[in-house]
Amino acid sequence: MSDPDTILLETEEAMEKALEYLKSELRGVRTGRASPAMVELLKVECYDSQSELKSLAAISVPEPSQLLIKPFDASIVHAIKQAIEKSGLGINPLVEGKQLRLNIPPMSADRRAKDAARVRKMGEEAKVVLRNVRRDGNKHADGLKNQPGAHFPEDEIETLKEEVQGLLKKFEEDVDKRVEEKVKEITTL
Repeated sequence: MSDPDTILLETEEAMEKALEYLKSELRGVRTGRASPAMVELLKVECYDSQSELKSLAAISVPEPSQLLIKPFDASIVHAIKQAIEKSGLGINPLVEGKQLRLNIPPMSADRRAKDAARVRKMGEEAKVVLRNVRRDGNKHADGLKNQPGAHFPEDEIETLKEEVQGLLKKFEEDVDKRVEEKVKEITTL
């Protein structure tokens, strides 16, 4: 049995998850500066499975345009190198004994434009997810009308739908803000 408060809470939680996913995606988009977030979620094929780089190595930023990756197990240096080469980041890792050094080249204007467009697309995709969550929330609200054993007044259901719409507006504004911040990071030299 559902009630308006539960529907609103579940809708907000689903929207929050969509926003969290967008945030993690944006962290992986390259800007002009070196950041561990660029590589920490890369999947590395080792020990007969795929693991995120951050669980396999210490990642530091010795200089603004450089990353240093020190695997906890030196035997996986080459597996990490392959993962970085396949990632599409456009960075060639240098193996230095038991560690890797990534020199982050300055981004070309073309690369900046492509990444800015990719970030905007991520924002649009996040908004589609948010709108689908709104649709589901409204469907559940409409379901309250026919719920056996409980009666919810029509105005209470309409208020719930307005609250769901308010959540959507709030989360869409948050998405826009984060996307614009990231685009600015990418396009600022």
